[in-house]
Amino acid sequence: MAPTPAERRPPSERDWHTDELPATPQRDFLIPAQRWLEAPDELLALGRDLGVGLVAYKRRIGRYLLWRAGPARGADARYMAIAADDLGERWTFRLYPDGSGEGTAPDGATHSRFRSWKEALRDASG
Repeated sequence: MAPTPAERRPPSERDWHTDELPATPQRDFLIPAQRWLEAPDELLALGRDLGVGLVAYKRRIGRYLLWRAGPARGADARYMAIAADDLGERWTFRLYPDGSGEGTAPDGATHSRFRSWKEALRDASG
């Protein structure tokens, strides 16, 4: 049986603190940004300019919490990585419908590939 696509999973019915956010993706439910008690306003507005209402938690990458507004592929989406130990440290990556993208990361580089952007987050986590 194929897993339920992330956008079709039921939202969590409880609120979450930063230290409670799971390290790995959740397969049975999603965590909307509105359920994260420490969510910065910038995260809550992520994707609004793209016409995307849902911002959902994806996973931890080292010290970063990864969130996405929009679908994983085939449409405009924006990711935000927020340092769990410094909520003011934020990095974004814009993903376009054709699979191309652009985002800055802690290494100071502008990345055109989502994979290299995530690797930069991992590498900056020590």
